[in-house]
Amino acid sequence: MRSDVVKKGIEKAPSRSLLRATGLSDSEMSKPFIGIANSWNDIIPGHIHLNELVEEAKKGIIEAGGRPFTFGVPGICDGIAMGHSGMRYSLASRETISDCVELMVQAHCLDGFVGVTNCDKITPGMLMAAGRMNVPSIILTGGPMEAGLSSSGSRLDLQSVFEALGSYAAGTMNEKAVLEIEKCACPGEGACSGLFTANSMACVTEALGLSLVGCGTSMANSHKKRVIARKTGKTIVKLVKKDIKPRDIVTKASFLNAIRVDMAIGGSTNTALHIPAIAREFGVDIDLEIFDKISREVPHLISIRPSGPYVMSDFEKAGGVPAILNRLKEKLSDERTVSGKTLHQIADEAKVRDDSVIRPLDQPFHKEGGIAVLYGNLAPDGSVVKQAAVSEKMMHFTGKARVFDSEDSAMVAIRGKNIIPGDVVVIRYEGPMGGPGMPEMLSPTSLIAGMGLSDSVALITDGRFSGATRGPCIGHISPEAFVKGPISAVRNGDKIRIDIPGRKIELLISEKELKGRLEKVKVVDKHPSGMLLKYRKLVSQSSEGAICR
Repeated sequence: MRSDVVKKGIEKAPSRSLLRATGLSDSEMSKPFIGIANSWNDIIPGHIHLNELVEEAKKGIIEAGGRPFTFGVPGICDGIAMGHSGMRYSLASRETISDCVELMVQAHCLDGFVGVTNCDKITPGMLMAAGRMNVPSIILTGGPMEAGLSSSGSRLDLQSVFEALGSYAAGTMNEKAVLEIEKCACPGEGACSGLFTANSMACVTEALGLSLVGCGTSMANSHKKRVIARKTGKTIVKLVKKDIKPRDIVTKASFLNAIRVDMAIGGSTNTALHIPAIAREFGVDIDLEIFDKISREVPHLISIRPSGPYVMSDFEKAGGVPAILNRLKEKLSDERTVSGKTLHQIADEAKVRDDSVIRPLDQPFHKEGGIAVLYGNLAPDGSVVKQAAVSEKMMHFTGKARVFDSEDSAMVAIRGKNIIPGDVVVIRYEGPMGGPGMPEMLSPTSLIAGMGLSDSVALITDGRFSGATRGPCIGHISPEAFVKGPISAVRNGDKIRIDIPGRKIELLISEKELKGRLEKVKVVDKHPSGMLLKYRKLVSQSSEGAICR
């Protein structure tokens, strides 16, 4: 075992002495040492129950003959960090989390690793660590939150709260009504109840084969989730004893399968950042063109908020990820999973329990997948949009640019009702380097939607969006403004054409004019310090997954 390095032989007496101080017995010294990376904290609702899942996983590890060791990793709640400087730390935390896991597992020569996680950057960070270290690993995601209920019985989630602020700004909702939604939208533990980034990545993890069957959608407050947690503990010991590592399970075909599932469920645009970054740690090359190619081949089969009326509990009741695998089986490669079953075996054993929630291939919600990748003179390296959450009316749109060099300045204009139908809001210098940290823009997009403008106003940015964003919001514009990408040359009043079916985003000026403007651009520098300065020096463009080299 890997852990023999710290526990076997007379020369290891010092390290064994320290291990004994933690309570280890002689018999436990011969067992596999399993690390549990626990992202529990009591500020993120998606994580407040993770200690309970960790205890179940520990029981499973002990029952299977292993010895668990728990350690913590940081976690950021994107909803709480949204709309202020804290959001700049969110994407950067992905790399920090993967580094924390690597530090603990490698320094202590642990035999295997269970990642207990739930929210947006924590799950990708743990997956990156699994691929990088290539020691036996399983990811245990904490599950979705139940939807909230208003006094009238309508279902609510965090998106409802953000959009209520737009209605308030438009004068169509009073403060009392906003407060009622605030108090009802997030009723307890779990990842926000729509198909936002946390739940998208939980489903991607299951499709990759790195979590157990049914883990991705089993609810945070369910008995099923605790059963899966116990079984996860037992399974990691089996993987260690058989020396089955992440790269033995996850291949390039596995990543293509995960993207197909992502397109079918209409996942967050953030998956276009995370999947390439995870793939890189597995030695696999995934780019935006692959996302768009698969999007044209795989239809959108389940319409979960923000794309449609359903929430994650509906997805779970309809059969979860296994049911999607059943629908997509003929489009999926038959790859291994940590469960010991192949993807096709899981698909064959699954049942779709509600055809209205998970539609057949020939009756999709949309004929193409959830995400589209747009190119053009404004985004020569690509940009992304959650096309499943865009109305048919806005699939083609030409509008007048309203340019802002920060999210804050755009928010002032939107709240002040200075954005009108026909505008294209351009928010720049919010990319991986320019932000730095590529903050999410849920606040401005939700204000626009809540003010009733999502069918007449578009928003583009070199930043990114929450998975809760809906409407014609195009992010990850690459190259970003900070490196003098074309978005840095846009001026107020310029015409911008968006053609989602045609995969085009264009600034309607001549090539000569664009070149001349770019030569005169004066880059806006927000002068970061601390870890954000370090992040800026290491991070790549969003088209490459905003990876740190």
